Amino acid sequence: MAYEQLATDILANVGGPENIRSVVHCTTRLRFKLKDEKKAHTDILKNMDGVVTVVQSGGQYQVVIGNQVADVYDALLKIGNIAGEGIVPDDDDQQPKMSLLDKFIDLISGIFAPTLGVLAATGMIKGLVALFVAVGWLTTKSGTYQILFALGDSFFYFFPIMLGYSASKKFKVNPFLGMVIGASLVYPSIVGRVPSALAQTGAKPLYTLFAGTLFESPIYTTFLGIPVIMMSYASSVIPIVVAVWFTSKVEPFFKKVLPEVIRTFLVPFCTALVVVPVTFLVIGPLSTWLGDLLGAGSNALYQFSPVVTGAVLGGLWQVLVIFGLHWGIVPLAILNISTLGYDTILTLVFAASFAQIGSVLAITLRTKNKKLKGLGWSSFISGIFGVTEPVIYGITLPRKKPFIFSCIGGAVGGLLLGLFGTRGYLVGGLGVFGIPNFINPKTGLDMTVYGALIAAAVAFVIALLLTLFFGISKEDQVATVEPAAPMAPTPPTEAPAKVTPEIITSPLSGTVIPLSELKDPVFSSAVMGKGVAIIPSDGQLFAPVAGTVSLVFPTGHAIGINSEHGAEILMHVGMDTVQLEGKPFTVHMKQGQAVLPGDLLLTFDIEAIQAAGYEIATPVIITNGNLYDSVAPLISTGTVSTGDQLLTLK
Repeated sequence: MAYEQLATDILANVGGPENIRSVVHCTTRLRFKLKDEKKAHTDILKNMDGVVTVVQSGGQYQVVIGNQVADVYDALLKIGNIAGEGIVPDDDDQQPKMSLLDKFIDLISGIFAPTLGVLAATGMIKGLVALFVAVGWLTTKSGTYQILFALGDSFFYFFPIMLGYSASKKFKVNPFLGMVIGASLVYPSIVGRVPSALAQTGAKPLYTLFAGTLFESPIYTTFLGIPVIMMSYASSVIPIVVAVWFTSKVEPFFKKVLPEVIRTFLVPFCTALVVVPVTFLVIGPLSTWLGDLLGAGSNALYQFSPVVTGAVLGGLWQVLVIFGLHWGIVPLAILNISTLGYDTILTLVFAASFAQIGSVLAITLRTKNKKLKGLGWSSFISGIFGVTEPVIYGITLPRKKPFIFSCIGGAVGGLLLGLFGTRGYLVGGLGVFGIPNFINPKTGLDMTVYGALIAAAVAFVIALLLTLFFGISKEDQVATVEPAAPMAPTPPTEAPAKVTPEIITSPLSGTVIPLSELKDPVFSSAVMGKGVAIIPSDGQLFAPVAGTVSLVFPTGHAIGINSEHGAEILMHVGMDTVQLEGKPFTVHMKQGQAVLPGDLLLTFDIEAIQAAGYEIATPVIITNGNLYDSVAPLISTGTVSTGDQLLTLK
């Protein structure tokens, strides 16, 4: 697709480059921070080809693109002349007001979102290596295993360095300084000073701090005589984030007090000399203990009732994704793996994506709407690999019931994951690529993996069956015909390529009269099309066939339907009632909406029409009757009820 044109249109409708504070992207979304969201044309963006929907959450203006988001993002930066990585320097001090929750979500997503693509990719490699070992294709002593394991484990092991970069971008400090702080935490000689490593060598601690408490810490190292509580910071999360935040307070101070001519090297020099020791002495231990408490707390919640926790998280996960609140849980899972060696929280939502694709498959199989079917298959394929935003925003959420049924499937899947005691040992791929995440590094393939497979299959089947039998709307069961433009009724200039015989039922209850008895020569001469007229006995007009609403007059006095067999039907309530400017009419359908026989199209006030001096005789005509050999009334005169056979087309 033309990414440049789409990027240009998006840029124009978010208020232009001058309205953008920053823009980044995740798996499927462009995440804008706008100076004024009121300047964005949300309705236009939502209806734009190439845009799935727009979500305003967490202080961000999120334009959901789908799988092509990276290409659109690159084009957007180029066309908008947005430098760097989508970060636009502020030209004022005014920041949009956000709630504490929005600030938290914005902070977490801003730090972790840039890392998740590569984190998932390397996790997938590590997961595949574990799978190859489990099935006997590789041994842990082979060179192939060693290289692939290093590739898969390196990003997570050196995670403090990666987060040092992304956190620096978020806190607006020198990114390389953030990386240096992270690298200090995982420097080989520092890792070797961790108490667990020294204990294996037989080294004796100098002394012990907080003996007899939960925070008992043997001291092997000091800094300027101050005891250093050494922690293992490999794969850690909180220490580096807090350290970079502290850097954002220290670095501006030195920028302010040091002469400009020497700032280039003396600012990072002084900042690093302050931040790194403080990190080892204070920030590191305190934040590590905090991480341990959070991990223990989440594990306690799981242990209290894994079944209930699984059902709640599994059922609500896609709702959290919609509002961006899942970012509050993703770092917790990473934290659990780094501290406990496994995760039990994010694991419980594994089946939710399979429930979504179960619902979308049901819709795709049953729908006759070609555009929806095409979107369904593409969304189903992306959903298999865990990318569910196109499924949610494009298909299930707008239809409500399928989304609810997918949440039910996710809840049952989460319940089973809790019941089986499934644990995740990696931050790896999503969807089917997430299966290796559950391979136990010690025991290999066990019930953890099999439980995940069973839960995913059950969630998929439940959502599929519920949607198949209870979640397919009438609109999606009818083939959609391209709607005509709303204009005065004129003979069609382009006819469908093919029509087939069918019976048209009466859209009204009342008395049938020939068209020739109408005073309006346009209708009475049948120049508009053949048919009959009905003097209605009540003010309700119903769909006479299955098809699509092709025409709704702005005044509501006339409505057209294209049947699924090719007939073009016009129903015009009264004569010259366009002059009433819509006052007696209430339209219940929109142009382009699919209908089934008997669906209410519009209601009208008969007494008000007659009181205004207009006739209520309603022509029901076939405007493309020239394509048929015969358009014949089955009832020429007399009473008729809604749903009675009225016209036959052959």
